[in-house]
Amino acid sequence: MKEAAQQPETALIDIAWAGRKVGIEYQWIGRDRATAPLIVFLHEGLGSVTMWRDFPQRLCEAAACQGLVYSRPGYGRSTPRTAEDAWDLDFMHRQAHEVLPALLAALGIDAAVQRPWLLGHSDGGSITLLYAARYPQHIAGAVVLAPHILVEELSVSSIEKTRTAYLETDLRQRLARHHDDPDSAFWGWNNIWLRPDFKHWSIQDEIGSIGCPLLAVQGLDDEYGTLEQIHGIARRVPQTELLELTACGHSPHRDQPEQLITAIAAFIQRQGDKP
Repeated sequence: MKEAAQQPETALIDIAWAGRKVGIEYQWIGRDRATAPLIVFLHEGLGSVTMWRDFPQRLCEAAACQGLVYSRPGYGRSTPRTAEDAWDLDFMHRQAHEVLPALLAALGIDAAVQRPWLLGHSDGGSITLLYAARYPQHIAGAVVLAPHILVEELSVSSIEKTRTAYLETDLRQRLARHHDDPDSAFWGWNNIWLRPDFKHWSIQDEIGSIGCPLLAVQGLDDEYGTLEQIHGIARRVPQTELLELTACGHSPHRDQPEQLITAIAAFIQRQGDKP
């Protein structure tokens, strides 16, 4: 049996955001590959650095890339939300347009020169799309796993079930393994997604300006979204390549890691081979 790769240590760095100093948990992978492409990993709505497990390391090794994994404010070891800090309808836009650029700058990454790849899962996929649309000269390419470009009834129904699980099962205890403040992570995400006016949230009109290579991935058994999410991306971003995975739910990197790693590594390699 293959032994699981040991995850690198995480560190904290401060950025100025929302009028205060915010600590961001991050982790470097493959920093010895100094001239290799950089992949920045953006986690799901309840994710963190550690919830990726060993997927970033495995992908970076297969694709011969560097990796940067981080926990957004409110998640992991990053600064939790304050008691009065309720996320608004633009919470993903603010992550894409404010937090991520501030983090890259704090870490000394000039995105206009180094042009990272972004790989985002679920909410992180939506944030990736928003960054790619706003900063076309600051990104080499993007991979989105089970992204959201609009709110579907299936998503709302599943998130309502997750709220019940958080209140009535051991979900809170399990999330506490990955978040210093699991209530900060859970309620920030759950409350905004279940706000009645969030049902009208959509980024469909914003993503048409994406010009970078884009791979959009979704499992055929995704309990949080239908294939319209990635098909809608492809209609608006013509260069999109689609990957639909069988026997796969909302987390392709957990349900079909081998197939996903092979596909992403090949996708990145093809872009590097183009003149």
